[in-house]
Amino acid sequence: MKDLPMTFIWPEMLWGLIALPLLVLLYVWLQRRRKKTTLRYANLALVREALGTSVAWRRHLPPALLFVAIAALLLAAARPAAVITLPSQQETIVLAIDVSGSMRAADVLPDRMTAAKEAAKAFVAELPRSVRIAVVQFAGTAAVVQAPTLSRDDVVAAIDRFQLQRGTAIGSGIVLSLATLFPDAGIDLAQITGQRAMPPGPNDKPRPEFTPVPPGSYPSAAIILLTDGQRTTGPDPLEAAKMAADRGVRVYTVGVGTKEGETIGFEGWSMRVRLDEDTLKGIASLTRADYFYAGTAEDLKKVYQGLSTRLIVEKKETEISALFAALGALLVVLAASLSVWWFGRVT
Repeated sequence: MKDLPMTFIWPEMLWGLIALPLLVLLYVWLQRRRKKTTLRYANLALVREALGTSVAWRRHLPPALLFVAIAALLLAAARPAAVITLPSQQETIVLAIDVSGSMRAADVLPDRMTAAKEAAKAFVAELPRSVRIAVVQFAGTAAVVQAPTLSRDDVVAAIDRFQLQRGTAIGSGIVLSLATLFPDAGIDLAQITGQRAMPPGPNDKPRPEFTPVPPGSYPSAAIILLTDGQRTTGPDPLEAAKMAADRGVRVYTVGVGTKEGETIGFEGWSMRVRLDEDTLKGIASLTRADYFYAGTAEDLKKVYQGLSTRLIVEKKETEISALFAALGALLVVLAASLSVWWFGRVT
């Protein structure tokens, strides 16, 4: 459904606007009565000469401003809200990038891995300096190659250190990204590392209780996941996405390479790869994020440029009653000031 330009949290207060036409009619009636009284005691020619056209409109301007001020204050009382563009509150972005062997394919020139690296580095350069960036690589397993940092040089160096490996564990990339964002949440990484989880020791802190939050409601972080294939190992990507959704973290997914599937060979090995768009769309949908497809290096650059803009600013429904209240107060002060300036009193 298309967003309405403005909604009201307390729409019942709008009934007060009905009183405005009554106030205007009362003002008109009082002016006519005042005019009749003036004409009863003064010569008509003298009154016209004394008033003049310029004084007439000056007399009516302060009350008109006051009526507009009352309308603005009534609108403020109804607590209006509108979808406006605001600076994003995100403090940490995790880049989770597929480094499986299929990223050697040259259908995205010069090859998928090189194109992904260059686009990611350009994306990093566009983000505000206040945003921390972490880098996670995943293939058969996942690893944090750069913890959250403000240093763009460290992030670029981490991206340049990518090493291609076998397997594609998309779910592992998501889970490890969440553990990077919430290091004290006690997220179990045993399924990712392959090591059995150790029982808690006597000095270990108890694992905090977890309470799910609405999907997409965590404003301080986001995950950008890029892959060119489909899961071959590791946890189910949709179950990992459910973990992200329960924590309110959006996972933006980027698919590169072929949708139809093809056989790719290198160093004596051959493999059949196909981009699993359904899963990537499902991940994005579960976490209230978006899926992007990049069939070329240029497409990939545009995707990251769009993500950069989206993560710097966001459209959000925000209460704007303070703006209407400020406008009403300003108009009241202006009306009173003009009245004192022109007539020496508040009329």
